[in-house]
Parts: sequence; C-alpha cells; structure tokens
Amino acid sequence: MPIPRITETLRPDASGLARAAALVRAGDLVAFPTETVYGLGGDATDDLAVARIFAAKDRPRFNPLIAHVADVAAAQRLVVWSDLADRLAAAFWPGPMTLVLPLRADAGVSALVTADLPTLAVRVPAHPAALALLDAVGRPIAAPSANPSGRISPTSAAHVLAGLSGRIAAVLDGGPCAVGLESTILGLTPDLVLLRAGGVPSEALANVLGYSLTLHQGSAITAPGQLASHYAPDARVRLDALTPHAGEVMLGFGPVPGTLTLSATGDLTEAAAHLFRHLHALDAMSPQGIAVAPIPETGLGRAINDRLRRAAAPRN
Repeated sequence: MPIPRITETLRPDASGLARAAALVRAGDLVAFPTETVYGLGGDATDDLAVARIFAAKDRPRFNPLIAHVADVAAAQRLVVWSDLADRLAAAFWPGPMTLVLPLRADAGVSALVTADLPTLAVRVPAHPAALALLDAVGRPIAAPSANPSGRISPTSAAHVLAGLSGRIAAVLDGGPCAVGLESTILGLTPDLVLLRAGGVPSEALANVLGYSLTLHQGSAITAPGQLASHYAPDARVRLDALTPHAGEVMLGFGPVPGTLTLSATGDLTEAAAHLFRHLHALDAMSPQGIAVAPIPETGLGRAINDRLRRAAAPRN
C-alpha cells in the first residue's frame, strides 16, 4: 500500500507541465489526460517508478502497460518497426490506437512495463497536454488508466482523485476526455491481430487495411485491458435491459430512456464519450444495480459493449 500523500492538481499550462515533467523525471506518478481516458504516468525506463504504478492501482504484475511516446521516431527506438506499423501509424497516430510490437534489445524499458513479455505496447496520444508532457519528460511514459485496477476508467481529473488521491503525486487537469474509451490495440508479432476493441472502430481499420479484423480470443494476457472482469462499478451491471428492476438505475441509449442516457439519438461517438462518466455518476447513487440498454454491435458500439461485458463479468 503506497504511503498517503497530498496529490497536487496541476493546470496544463507552462508551470503545471514543468512541475508534472519534473515529478515524472524524479520517479513520481502523475495522472494526465489523453483523448481516451486519463493515464497514470510514470517513467517507463525506471523500475521503481513502474513498480509504483502497479502499487498505486493494485494492478496485477502480469498485466502489461502501454508506453506512451511523442511520435513515431520515439516508438521506433523502443520496438522493431515494420511497413504495416508505418501504414497504421500514418493513418491513426496521434490517436486512440496502440501497437504491440517486438521489443528492441536496446529499448531500455523496465521489464515491469512488458510483464516480461518480448513485446511492448506503444501509442502516440492525441491530446496537447499529453504530448507536451511527453516532450518535456523526454522519455517514454508508461500509463495505464488512472484508476484502481478493475474499476471504472477515469475521464476527468475528478474521477482520478476519487480513486487515487493520496496515492499519486499529481493529476494534470486537462478537462474531460473527448473519446472516452481506451485505445484499440493491435498486435503485430508478426501476424496482425485485434487484441482490444477501442477508440478506432474496426470499420476504420478495414478502410486502411483493405480487410476486416475480428477480435482475437485467447486465454493468455498479451496486452492491457484483456482481463475478463474490468471497468467495474460497485453496483452489479445488467446488460441488454429495456427497463430497470427494483433497486436499479438505468443507463439508457437511443429509444430506451434512462436515469442517465448515453445518447438519446443513438450516436455511438457521443455514447462512447459519456460511458465511463455516466457509470461513475450512476454508481455514486449507490444503487443495487445498473441496468444498461442494448447497444448495437457496430462501430464504436463494439468497444462500448466490450467494456460493458467486462464490467458485468463475475468478479473475483
């Protein structure tokens, strides 16, 4: 258990970014905004800093982390690059796509980041504060979502503080996250596989690749976000509901109204941006359960349903 401390809240201005970068370079943890969710950042080259990430989150050590980098050149210093990686990065970076590639022997990344796997997950985030922090730190930043392991992902600084205040040095408050879902993860080791649905819909990937990908089903953990039970509120989650049961609150979508509604018009982009924020708000009502309206299994709906199924999964 990390020693309690005062967690600073920093603005994403020159002073706040300088303070955040100094903390990360010193081995401390700073939560920062990305376009997907808030990440809990530590120096990916510092074993102790990465160990602090696992301790702050109570995260299982076998669950690898994503190394956030400032650009393609920074990624190429860490992983064995390929022509396909070039195509995907050109299309989706900066943005909500993570690539899992063979780790370079001279990468200098802590083995805790990779969970001792021969691969590394890398991403260039599409958020000005995240990119400014990466530039100021000058090192890859390992950053899972900034929440206790297995719980609802944070899309605001307030969500971060609710879960990790006193456990981390600071949070860089960049406002709400625009995408609201974690990144799509693709494995290129060497065959291309979809390891996690996320902020880049499979249809957009198909437009670039010329063919469709189906989600890889396997028992081994090869990338973040593959645990069966994840993204979970305190309340039990019931899916594909049309009305709430007694004691439940309702998360609506489209024609199915709710206590809170992801998108009354059925817009999946709006729904993705609202998903974790609404789950946080509904869970704060201390209901017996959260009933969730059906979400179509298309576009970003696949990623939304992936998170909801994991939130509703049996818990250890």
